[in-house]
Amino acid sequence: MGRTDATDNDSARYRHYRLKPDFLRERSRPALLASSEAPYDPLRDQPAWLSQLAGGSTVISGQGSSRMSALATRIDGPVAVIGDVHGQTNELEEVLSQLQRLPDFERRWLVFIGDLVDRGPDPRGALDIVCDLIEQHPRTTIVAGNHELAMAGALGLVPTPDYAEWPTRWVNDYLSESTFESFGVEHGDLDALRNRLSERHVELLARMPWCVEHPEFLFVHAGLDPNTPFEMQLRILRQKDYSLNRPPWLCSKSLVTAPVPQDCRVTVVSGHVRVPEVSIQPKRILIDTTGGESGDLSCVLLPEKKVVTSGHNSRREPQTVGADSSSGSKSWWKFW
Repeated sequence: MGRTDATDNDSARYRHYRLKPDFLRERSRPALLASSEAPYDPLRDQPAWLSQLAGGSTVISGQGSSRMSALATRIDGPVAVIGDVHGQTNELEEVLSQLQRLPDFERRWLVFIGDLVDRGPDPRGALDIVCDLIEQHPRTTIVAGNHELAMAGALGLVPTPDYAEWPTRWVNDYLSESTFESFGVEHGDLDALRNRLSERHVELLARMPWCVEHPEFLFVHAGLDPNTPFEMQLRILRQKDYSLNRPPWLCSKSLVTAPVPQDCRVTVVSGHVRVPEVSIQPKRILIDTTGGESGDLSCVLLPEKKVVTSGHNSRREPQTVGADSSSGSKSWWKFW
């Protein structure tokens, strides 16, 4: 296909839990998240259809509404960062089972690097697991991936411009069939899918930050532009500028292998593009080891730099993989 990476069109613009023992079988109650300001409130500024979800329930009710606060965007302390899940709930449950046995689990942050949906067998289950984690292990947060952006944009959950064409893009180009199937609706029927989303699915998709900041790390789905000042990029990421056609920090595959800006003072942790195994290099960590297709889901414990996977060789010392180590798998990459 002749599709090109459209992020270049935007570059000039931004330059000028404690778990319950049976947690994995109790995916039900809505969640509360750590508070943070957000310039756009999808529940306040919601389109009309959002006021009536499946069964006639309302997103915002009076007193007693189980509204989510914004996800945590600034964290501190030990972290377990989990790679692109893409609906692979069996692998995710295995990783979470191992993390739960860590002696410091209760005080360790769980950070998802984005792309919960599409490609894999159970995107709805992946959303449910993360919603349950947010409730049962308050030190849980996530950064938006390009697949969440595409889904939220297609469903009108975030204020994307018409020229972004997310409904067409997501349905046709993002291997979104499994997401529709997991909600029990026909592929491409956006109205039916909107009506199947639970309140907490809507809130999670609409409120995902574009980055999570830590004194030693920055978690962002694809990476940073090496030619733009670090602080300028942070300001845009904090604001979540949906007027950009394809925000490069979520969508550009070139940022995955790009160096960080010279003034970047932290290690940048990303997923987005599949690598053969976790890559840990100075100021750069790459953790998408499945691409939603095959292989073991990976998680990195920080600051220890220990790798936990869904496979049999878990909790091993990571090997340092060269920045071009993923070149052999480029043939299957999508151009977003």
